[in-house]
Amino acid sequence: MYIMGVIATEAPYPRFIASGERKMNIYVGNLNWSTTESDLQVAFEEYGQVSSVSIIKDKYTGQSRGFGFVEMPSDEEGRAAIEGLNGKELDGRTLRVDMARPRDDSGDRGGRRY
Repeated sequence: MYIMGVIATEAPYPRFIASGERKMNIYVGNLNWSTTESDLQVAFEEYGQVSSVSIIKDKYTGQSRGFGFVEMPSDEEGRAAIEGLNGKELDGRTLRVDMARPRDDSGDRGGRRY
């Protein structure tokens, strides 16, 4: 079935025709503050090729905020990594791994309003 440039599949992850295999952006939460991007890359490489790894840091202190993102070029490998790493322990913390959701660009970041 073809719907506006997306092939509908039985899997919950749509595949885009124009760019071939869809890249998967994966959210990784509950990271230990000492976990490095290299540590994450090594963990995810067990499931396939890793395009990029980014641990989100506080802009003032540079301290890890306890979550990050991993991009994998293969949708299939990304799903395998999610299934394999969600709930597993890394650096003493139980990881929360899921497909990243698109960022809400509404401008509301949940901060206090005056």
